[in-house]
Amino acid sequence: MRRLPHRRSAVGAALVSTAAFLAVGIQAVPANAKPAAPHPGPLRTGGLEAKLTPAQHGALIKSAQQRTATTARTLGLGAKEKLVVKDVAKDNDGTLHTRYERTYDGLPVLGGDLVVHTPPASVAAGTVSATFNNKHTIKVASTAATFTKSAARTKALKAAKALDAKKATTDGARKVIWAGTGTPKLAWETVIGGFQDDGTPSRLHVITDATTGKELHRYQAIDTGIGNTQYSGQVTLTTTQSGSNYTLTDGTRGGHKTYNLNHGTSGTGTLFSQTSDTWGNGTTSNAATAGADAHYGAQETWDFYKNTFGRSGIKNDGVAAYSRVHYGNAYVNAFWDDGCFCMTYGDGSGNADPLTSLDVAGHEMSHGVTSNTAGLEYTGESGGLNEATSDIFGTGVEFYANNSTDVGDYLIGEKIDINGNGTPLRYMDKPSKDGGSADSWYSGVGNLDVHYSSGPANHMFYLLSEGSGTKVINGVTYNSPTSDGVAVTGIGRAAALQIWYKALTTYMTSSTNYAGARTAALNAAAALYGTNSAQYAGVGNAFAGINVGSHITPPSSGVTVTNPGSQSSTVGTAVSLQVSASSTNSGALSYAASGLPTGLSINSSTGLITGTPTTAGTYSTTVTVTDSTGATGTASFSWTVSSGGGGTCTSAQLLGNPGFESGNTTWSATSGVITTDSGEAARTGSYKAWLDGYGSTHTDSLSQSVTIPSGCKASLTYYLHIDTDETTGSTQYDKLTVTAGSKTLATYSNLNAASGYSLKTFDLSSFAGSTVTIKFNGVEDSSLQTSFVVDDTALTTS
Repeated sequence: MRRLPHRRSAVGAALVSTAAFLAVGIQAVPANAKPAAPHPGPLRTGGLEAKLTPAQHGALIKSAQQRTATTARTLGLGAKEKLVVKDVAKDNDGTLHTRYERTYDGLPVLGGDLVVHTPPASVAAGTVSATFNNKHTIKVASTAATFTKSAARTKALKAAKALDAKKATTDGARKVIWAGTGTPKLAWETVIGGFQDDGTPSRLHVITDATTGKELHRYQAIDTGIGNTQYSGQVTLTTTQSGSNYTLTDGTRGGHKTYNLNHGTSGTGTLFSQTSDTWGNGTTSNAATAGADAHYGAQETWDFYKNTFGRSGIKNDGVAAYSRVHYGNAYVNAFWDDGCFCMTYGDGSGNADPLTSLDVAGHEMSHGVTSNTAGLEYTGESGGLNEATSDIFGTGVEFYANNSTDVGDYLIGEKIDINGNGTPLRYMDKPSKDGGSADSWYSGVGNLDVHYSSGPANHMFYLLSEGSGTKVINGVTYNSPTSDGVAVTGIGRAAALQIWYKALTTYMTSSTNYAGARTAALNAAAALYGTNSAQYAGVGNAFAGINVGSHITPPSSGVTVTNPGSQSSTVGTAVSLQVSASSTNSGALSYAASGLPTGLSINSSTGLITGTPTTAGTYSTTVTVTDSTGATGTASFSWTVSSGGGGTCTSAQLLGNPGFESGNTTWSATSGVITTDSGEAARTGSYKAWLDGYGSTHTDSLSQSVTIPSGCKASLTYYLHIDTDETTGSTQYDKLTVTAGSKTLATYSNLNAASGYSLKTFDLSSFAGSTVTIKFNGVEDSSLQTSFVVDDTALTTS
């Protein structure tokens, strides 16, 4: 029996992804499930991010703040829920992406962050969709805690000490709503300071149920990473002179400063200052050598983000973070800390190898960018994506700098020799070569340390950039496999970086997992390059190569021309035939035709063939389409022009069972299409043809072949009603295509939904003297139903 249309609330209808800043959100798939393929019709937005001045950015945030109440109502949030604007990004076409955090009855909602995507006024008004971290309406029985604040503090301290945190301290706990997983709960959030067992500062967040005292979640807010300690040789640094002194202060890049901690573990230490503007001597005997490397790394990372993505600083506000070197004693690590908004570098084993290399700087500053955009939480799968994002952009910085002493590669920590045998710390082409990282996604990958669960995303980025198999890049040999053995073709590092950056800054939230990352990256590729692009297919196939989702067939190269099929016309009767074509390359297409019937011509810009035939006969017509690169495609077909004289036409209605009242006869139809199901009303009688409406991936068809006598004028009519649960105002997710032979008469979608039936009429006179198949074909995607209901058809001649 046919199902009734699937209904969802406005909130549930939004495009859902996962991830947040100080909280974790729901995972998109159960822990033991393989990630599902994303929505097959990703949101198409304005593509590249517009460059905004600080004043313009501030004005957008202010405008969003003024509309928070309206936006909350549009999203269907509860009466006690309020939105707090975190950031606004704007695409070149005016599309806005506004990040929000939520509060409930004045309390922060951890795991409730979301991004609202709004098209420009020229396209449509209102909200297109929202990327939710937690789509549930927030509601708790009471905001009065029965498990006390002091008890939560004590329990959190014990949890930290059980993890070997040294000198664990806390200033207390704050009351929050925990919405990261399951039903929202009143909770206490306690932040534990101190040090981790390797000397890294600790900022452990422990979430405790304020009713039962049960620990709900914990995560570490200090983002760490180890990189290449190879010095970058002699480089040019931007410094500041004051009197006879120079300091490592970069006034051209937001005022970045580099400090010497001199083996301390707190504060800023001392700003590097000296009378000479030559810093360090290339060895650890001079403390300024590490300062010069860190300063250079921050300089190149700033320029990488500015010139590659148009981002001005970590927060995109033109303000720099700062760097601290010589942290601790023999500290073999480096880390980003939101608390100080700074990068910190240890001196390595025996204080012999400061971790101040180019890709380390890129890695640590990228933690800051992640924190101030998607806020990928540093635990589970989102933590692995956080680490991989820093590896990805750190690698991007290394290639961008084009430094001959430290050439770009897909190896992490290749110069540090931390393993003692000359091998890198991590490998992007085959992460498992480090002995701990995963090559591909599996249900337990989130249980690994984040530096190992990052492996699949690092692997995906390599596949997306370079493809699978063996190749040599900058003198390094790589051999990247895929999880299913299917070869993957790369799209180039430049496009891969653009896609990952847009996915991070526009579509990911704090607890995005691998399935959500695939969806975010496909959305980004669709926005930047379109869904029918090599880049979009490349994203799907790179993720399929790490066992996340299925493969996508790439578009064929060059120009594709849709063959309109054999044509029939009559002398003296006007013709209008649209030739459709597409190209994998950007730019305009040009159209030309040979062998057209006398009296017809083709528009070179649009491909529309028009005119009135003057001479009867059979013509062999070829249309040639050329793209901006000079690539061509052709379509050849016959065109018969009849004299139109000497014959008579009897008026008739040619379709059998036109109102479907004889049930499933005469028409060829998918099971269940011709129906009396009460879920949709017939226009007249009891039967109608109901295509789609399942709310899941589905294709329905309805067709009948008819012979139209020569010398007749023919007209196809039918009544159509479209009903949908899709909420978008600009994206076609579900489609109905109506064809006569190889000619497309009309295409409808969820955007054409309206109450009642409407009459549709098409001239089929060009098919006189031939047999033509009238076909209705409905295609529905994986979520939110659209019903296409057809009734009272007719094909009449005169």
